[in-house]
Amino acid sequence: MQQITDIFKIQDLKKRIFFVLGALAVYRLGATIPIPGINTAALQAIFASQKGSILGFLDIFSGGALGRFSIFSMGVMPYINASIIMSLVQGAHVFPVLDRLQKEGESGRKKITQFTRVFTLFLAAFQSLGLTIALTKMGSGGGPNIVSNPTFAFYFVTVLTLVTGTIFVMWLGEQITERGIGNGISLIIFAGIVDRMPAAVMDMIKLIQIDEISLLSGLLIVALVMAIVAFVIWVETAQRKIPVQYAQRMVGRKMYGGASTFLPLKVDQSGVIAVIFAVSLLSVPYTIGSFNPGAPWAQKLMSVMNHSSLIYQLCYVLLIVFFCYFYNSVSINPKDLAENMKKWGGFIPGIRPGEPTAAHIEWVLNRITLGGALFVSLIAVLPDYLRAKFNVPFYFGGTSLLIVVGVALDTIAQTEAHLVMRNYEGFYKNSRIKGRWFNVGQ
Repeated sequence: MQQITDIFKIQDLKKRIFFVLGALAVYRLGATIPIPGINTAALQAIFASQKGSILGFLDIFSGGALGRFSIFSMGVMPYINASIIMSLVQGAHVFPVLDRLQKEGESGRKKITQFTRVFTLFLAAFQSLGLTIALTKMGSGGGPNIVSNPTFAFYFVTVLTLVTGTIFVMWLGEQITERGIGNGISLIIFAGIVDRMPAAVMDMIKLIQIDEISLLSGLLIVALVMAIVAFVIWVETAQRKIPVQYAQRMVGRKMYGGASTFLPLKVDQSGVIAVIFAVSLLSVPYTIGSFNPGAPWAQKLMSVMNHSSLIYQLCYVLLIVFFCYFYNSVSINPKDLAENMKKWGGFIPGIRPGEPTAAHIEWVLNRITLGGALFVSLIAVLPDYLRAKFNVPFYFGGTSLLIVVGVALDTIAQTEAHLVMRNYEGFYKNSRIKGRWFNVGQ
């Protein structure tokens, strides 16, 4: 309780927290404003019938904005997709101009960010048009159409509104990152997922009251959720510590070094980044199929990439593993670590400095990354299996749980860093929460 009080003693930290809360409130308000010309009752009937499909999954990921077809229906998906493509292009060294910008430091990074924003605009227009076309061709099982009068004006206004909403949400996320606490894009996704949790709990209570499920089954589900949360926290904060010894050296008249320390490598270095990127890419087939949902190829694509299908789950796992390794290759350079250790007289006991040290760090990193990636994949696909096997009545765990826990840990870590920097005690007296300082889109 004292740590919570200390937060409000620091004016800068208090302003940052209130700014985050205000920005998230604006986002949630926009997520409830529907686009004109939409039959919301018919739309909700369709989403209620497709809770287990990719459409229902994307609705959960957007915090219900897609199910209402609000002005923020596209959310941050186009921005994340643009960030993924830009990161892959930079990693593959396809365009020399991007390689030059990467070497220019802060000014080059700002130009790359501008390119990402422009690319986001084009992706948002493409995805918004596909979503609008799909909605105009949907019906609720013979009931009324979602769009009663799909004129050119309706298409233009709807696409313009959705693109504008995406750009605003992107800007809002950047403002949260710059002027608040935590990563803005991740916190926006976090807010959308958490918004659905009270309704899920109430649905669970209602099912128990009408004897749809027994009280014992409900308690077992809650216990399972708590166990998975604890396990996720344990893995998210786990580290592989490589021992490092620094030799003594004389600088002037003083002796330096001779200390023993360690190089911490997180088991799940990418955290929620790999999950968010995987979900974003898997939404692309739905966007492509939505341009002509009645075509045989589109229906085949929808059935193959259904959220509960084996092919979808396999692609999901492979993408998570890929992005875990990709994130590590971008954020950690074993050669630079080895060179810095050698420069300051450090070495790993039993390993020669230089190239052997870099090879050893890379070998350890690849092993723990595989374990972390497989763990994240297991948690991501577990809910679908449990829902099909044991008829779990609401969406828990999986992608939502990984994002909620990961973003919460990183935000707490940054808040704790502000407290410790100003000589206040952290949330835990004898330990520190190790979060990830990352930014989606960089």
